Amino acid sequence: MNLRTTTLQGLCRLMAAAALAATLSLVACATSLDGYIAEREAPSPGSYPIVGTGQTSYWGSDGREITAPAAGDALYGQDAQQPGTAPSYLDNGDGTVSDNVTGLMWTQTTDLNGDGTTNTADYRTFAEALRSAGTVKVGGYGDWRLPTIKELYSLIRFDGQEPRPEDTSATGLTPFIDSAVFGFSYGDVSAGERIIGSVYASSTLYTAKTTIEMGSVIGETETMFGVNFADGRIKGYPVHHRFSVLYVRGNLAYGVNDFQDNGDGTITDGATKLMWTRADSGLGMDWTKALAWVQEKNAENYLGHNDWRLPNVKELQSLVDYSRSPATTGSAAIDPLFSCTAITNEAGNPDWPCYWSSTSHLGREGGEKAGYVAFGRAMGKKGGSWGDVHGAGAQRSDPKAGSAADFPDGRGPQGDAIRIDNFVRIVRNVE
Repeated sequence: MNLRTTTLQGLCRLMAAAALAATLSLVACATSLDGYIAEREAPSPGSYPIVGTGQTSYWGSDGREITAPAAGDALYGQDAQQPGTAPSYLDNGDGTVSDNVTGLMWTQTTDLNGDGTTNTADYRTFAEALRSAGTVKVGGYGDWRLPTIKELYSLIRFDGQEPRPEDTSATGLTPFIDSAVFGFSYGDVSAGERIIGSVYASSTLYTAKTTIEMGSVIGETETMFGVNFADGRIKGYPVHHRFSVLYVRGNLAYGVNDFQDNGDGTITDGATKLMWTRADSGLGMDWTKALAWVQEKNAENYLGHNDWRLPNVKELQSLVDYSRSPATTGSAAIDPLFSCTAITNEAGNPDWPCYWSSTSHLGREGGEKAGYVAFGRAMGKKGGSWGDVHGAGAQRSDPKAGSAADFPDGRGPQGDAIRIDNFVRIVRNVE
């Protein structure tokens, strides 16, 4: 049994916002936050069901929508062809929502002050969100907790579209969460936010630090993994930032893996009922080649099976071990039962790769990107230097084809490194 739980592990130091610009120094918390992290329960068969992404469309590497590819076609094996368990929710009518797949119950809205409007007044820092969970009495329950990153990510959908960075209106966009069930709002432009700013807090801290820039000063900060339901990503965020918050209760085994090495090159997770290859592809490739590589493996009856698939992005994220990171354990963020091919990252340092999913990541222009998960550092360029800006365990997206060399300084506000030749680890359902 693999019962790994991410605790604060002494990472109780919060970044003081006022000191950040001047000294980038860390200050110790007056009180440990360990007691605010719910202790996880041991997994049981099927205790960690992966909710489908909700993606029903098919997309070419050029971003154009296509008809469903047939077996043998270059783009066969996309997310929509293996839909998994469809998301299913029950609005309980008391401010709570039950997830019929995961067994988790959620608060329905991020309107924490109850004024009927979700805005910056409802935001909380990591510490505030963690501490205030015990004061929440929504639905008459008193056992609410701040969700782990795996619990929070169970809510994400990939039939949404990310805004353009310059967008000032969300007209025509669909968020990456079921907004018919959960209260959701994009960033408040009138308050100086970007449309794309809709980050939800989790209780999962990065076991290392990430690179941060304030003005001309570059330093490191304690980091919380959050989900952005406006742009469909997991990234690491400085803990002193302020976030939207949903609370959760029930199924304390959710997100806890139960890996068993089958001794034949495969590893089964009894909690998710998925079987994985122990080894990865051993080399990077673009998204179209990744889909084709899986078909080649099936034609070979690889490891005795011919029903392997490229995992969807939620299945792939279920593999992340958030208690591990290159800087703290000298390894990829995955259980040591798995092998990961070593790479050299953009800074010229030893690292571990990102892995492709079968899930297209949609924007206003279509589906030219696909989602991937970083099991090594999620690199970005700050002040002319490369660093880990989002943490091992981040989920990002990049073009399905092309050359990363065309983006020497990365892209976006964090200078995110562009990863096009990602590695592959394949999956199948346990019979």
